[in-house]
Amino acid sequence: MNLMIGTNPTGKGGIAAVATVMINEGFLQKHNILYIVSHEQRSAPIKALIFMRALTILLSKCITSKPAIVHVHASTHGSFVRKSLLLALARSFGCKTIFHLHAAIFHTYATEESGTIMRWWIQRTLQNSSKVVALSESWAQFLTGFTPGVNIQVVPNSVKLNPPINYLLEEPYRILFLGDLIPHKGVFELLAATALLRPSFPAIKMVFGGTGDLESLKTKAQELGISENIEFLGWVESDRKIQELARASIFASPAYAEGLPMAMLEAMSAGKAVVVTPVGGIPEVIKDGENGLLVPIKNAEALAQALKRLLENPTLQKNLGIKARETIAEHYSSDIVLSKLSVLYDELGALSS
Repeated sequence: MNLMIGTNPTGKGGIAAVATVMINEGFLQKHNILYIVSHEQRSAPIKALIFMRALTILLSKCITSKPAIVHVHASTHGSFVRKSLLLALARSFGCKTIFHLHAAIFHTYATEESGTIMRWWIQRTLQNSSKVVALSESWAQFLTGFTPGVNIQVVPNSVKLNPPINYLLEEPYRILFLGDLIPHKGVFELLAATALLRPSFPAIKMVFGGTGDLESLKTKAQELGISENIEFLGWVESDRKIQELARASIFASPAYAEGLPMAMLEAMSAGKAVVVTPVGGIPEVIKDGENGLLVPIKNAEALAQALKRLLENPTLQKNLGIKARETIAEHYSSDIVLSKLSVLYDELGALSS
């Protein structure tokens, strides 16, 4: 038996989306994995109870059946602290451990925000893990420099390849963003870009699928005179997400920091032209002008120019979308990526036995 620990797969965010892919594609069943929920977006007391429940289950399983592998999905701050403690407990019982890193700003957390003791604990956690999974080569390079000797394997996020594209469903000038509605996701740059584009494209519709600081975005849109060009969907999941991706002609996500965003991969799988920033693992996936467009962070003018380039050239838009889908099929489909993770499980399982 193996254990996997992470946020509730029915919740929001990248880790939940990754866990959902693994569950839906049968990865947990294939490797006899019990998934333990250690976190939910709830009140502080409820969060504490959920973590204590996860800790109790882990301890019970370690005592009664000693799992071969304990695999945690972790981010920064509280997520890292919780998961590092669970990993330490698992190692004390002789379990092999996988630290699967998802945080877009882990380098900042590890090198700038953490004090001496926390940096030591982060390095110790990485060094003592049987394997550290990084989402990109750039992350792997950082982790190697930060913690020499760490045993790293690059396993990118993955998505299920969507059915062939139905262009009849696309709505011209409809641009989709999916994610948290917070400043570092570039949402205010999307509003500013919309204001710059509206005189040339009065039918433009910037669509936000997510939750967050909705009132600030509405106020800013009103100040810019683009309220009628903005649509807020709330958090979008499963079938609704597929429908919204089908309706959009372009996907845009000008984030300041990312790991390897699931929303971008999902848009590429749906055959959409994507406009994103060269942060985290994104430049390893998107080649500017080949399968998407890259724009600098915090630059609404450059973002508007990239979007204008696509809005004026439907052929380019279509070709980028086709190449984006091919990229997923060749490198980031769940079948391909989960087979790499299966090899890792087989290797660690053999070592544990």
